[in-house]
Amino acid sequence: MKMNSTKVTYFTLSAYFDTGHLKYLYFMIIISLYLVIAGANVLLIVVICTNRSLHEPMYMFLCSLFVNELYGSTGLFPFLLVQILSDVHNVSVPLCFLQIHCLYLYANVEIFTLGVMSYDRYVAVCFPLQYNTRMTYCKVAKMITFIWLCNAVNAAVLICVTAMLQLCGNVINKVWCDSPSVTKLACSDNTFSDIYGPVYLLIVFVPLIILILFSYMRILKVCFSGSKQTRQKAVSTCTPHLISLLNFYFGGFFEITQRGFNISHVSDMLRAFLSLYWTMSPPILNPVLYGLSMTKIRNICTNLTVCRRK
Repeated sequence: MKMNSTKVTYFTLSAYFDTGHLKYLYFMIIISLYLVIAGANVLLIVVICTNRSLHEPMYMFLCSLFVNELYGSTGLFPFLLVQILSDVHNVSVPLCFLQIHCLYLYANVEIFTLGVMSYDRYVAVCFPLQYNTRMTYCKVAKMITFIWLCNAVNAAVLICVTAMLQLCGNVINKVWCDSPSVTKLACSDNTFSDIYGPVYLLIVFVPLIILILFSYMRILKVCFSGSKQTRQKAVSTCTPHLISLLNFYFGGFFEITQRGFNISHVSDMLRAFLSLYWTMSPPILNPVLYGLSMTKIRNICTNLTVCRRK
């Protein structure tokens, strides 16, 4: 719905469609997923924080990753639950901007953390004897703090820039709020918003992708030239991270595709799924992936289960 240049007080999320009584089934599915995600991530956070044997660089990065999964899913799932049961899919401007901040921060922290974890795996596989001097507790703590603070500031800047835009519409064709959708509604000059995204992508994401590619190219080189034991160690430590990385970028590709191409011919259900994949899949997959594949975490979780049964 296009308007004259007036103050917009709410947005309408037009991607929702009438599902009749099935909305109660969708509600139960979503709330079950959220409870599983919250329970699994909280469990792993507590396990890592309370066991001194897990106070190592790799597990500290994982703890930060799990905190981010919990943060991102909390910024999305309660909102979805309310919208699924609602007959009118309106959201106030402050709440919409709050969700944009939450999900933007979640996405950026996820990308940064996965990027730094690839470097951590590179040092562990290629320089095992120097690992403890290169990846000290202090350095890892500084990296994690920088990731969260830097991206929190970046998300705040994005919200400020978006909030200053003069809007001539209030319809967002998504099931959740995002900055590009709001920016499209602007009738004022949004040159800064148009430039900020590509520049940030060039300055931040391109170097991160280069770091990830460099790390795995070096790891592959060591795998091919090293012993069987070295290859086994590399595969066991890098496989969960690589799957997590590919899954997140796969979901990001879906999201970018929706923004850049006309997919109006795609069914409403499929569009909603593609839109939610990158925000819902990592919080579900990563705890399972790392909880099952990391021997130390798996053993501690198993011991906890056995102790409770006794």
